[in-house]
Amino acid sequence: MTGRLMLLDTASLYFRAYFGVPDSVRAPDGTPVNAVRGLLDFIDRLVKDHRPQRLVACMDADWRPQWRVDLIPTYKAHRVAEEHEGAPDEEEVPDTLSPQVPVIEAVLDAVGIARVGVAGYEADDVIGTFTARADGPVDIVTGDRDLYQLVDDERGVRVLYPLKGVGTLQLTDEAVLREKYGVDGRGYADLALLRGDPSDGLPGVPGIGEKTAAKLLAEFGDLAGIMAAVDDPRARLTPSQRKRLTEARPYVDVAPEVVRVAGDVPLPDVDTALPHAPRDPAALEALAARWGLGGSLGRLLTTLGS
Repeated sequence: MTGRLMLLDTASLYFRAYFGVPDSVRAPDGTPVNAVRGLLDFIDRLVKDHRPQRLVACMDADWRPQWRVDLIPTYKAHRVAEEHEGAPDEEEVPDTLSPQVPVIEAVLDAVGIARVGVAGYEADDVIGTFTARADGPVDIVTGDRDLYQLVDDERGVRVLYPLKGVGTLQLTDEAVLREKYGVDGRGYADLALLRGDPSDGLPGVPGIGEKTAAKLLAEFGDLAGIMAAVDDPRARLTPSQRKRLTEARPYVDVAPEVVRVAGDVPLPDVDTALPHAPRDPAALEALAARWGLGGSLGRLLTTLGS
C-alpha cells in the first residue's frame, strides 16, 4: 500500500455533519439528509485540499467492544441507549440521524470508496491497523482526540482535526502535540489514560490532571516509568501523587488496553485506491434521486474524476 492514505473516522464526521448542516436539508419525501450531504461535502473538500491516492471510510462495527467494557465497565456506559445480550449495545443517536447511516453506507459503496468495519472493534482500531500497515504517509481525519496517539512525524502520520467543518482543519503533528499537551504521539495515550476522559467514561487518576500528567511523563518517560517511580521511595513524587497513583493502580493496570487503539485488527482485503468513476453508476443514480443528493454528490464525483 503506497501513496498518501486518508483514513476517515466516519461516525465522527457524519455526527459533525449532522450537527453542522441544518435539518432543513431534506430528501424529496421530506426525510432529513443533512448528515448524508454534509459528509459528501466533507469528503469532497478533503480530497480537493489534500489529494490522497487512497481513501478508506472506517466504521464502528462495534462502538463499545465487550473486551474494553470487561476491563473498564464505565467505558462509554453513559452513551448506551439500549443493551443487547450477545450483541453490541445500541448507542444513543439522534432520531433523525440513525436512518441516514444506511444511506451513507450505500452511497459510499456505490461511489466506490472503501468502507471497512470489523466485528468486535471500533473505527479507531481499524484506523490504527491501517496506519500500522501503511508504507507511505497517512492522514487521519477525525474529531476524536484519542487518535492523536497515532501521530508520528517519522512515518508521516498526522491527524486532520476539524475545528470548523472541514474547511478549517488543525494539521496535528508532533510539534502541535508538544505545544498543546507536552507529549508526542506515543505519549498521548498515557496522558489521556492518566487525565481521564468523561466523554468515554474513563475515570483517570483522581487528582492527576492534564498538566500534572504531562509533567510526570516528562519526568519519568512513560506510564511504566511513572508506576516504577511509585514503587521507588527515592523517586521525585509528591506524597499526594504517590498516594493517588498507588490507589489508582487497579485502573492503571487495565486502562492501557482500553485507551490504546488496536494495531492488529483482521482487516478484510479491500481496494483502497481513490475511485475516479462510480463503482455502480445505476445504484448511485437511484440513490441520488431517492434522497435528493444533488449538488453534494455531483461535486464529489467531479472532484474524484479530475
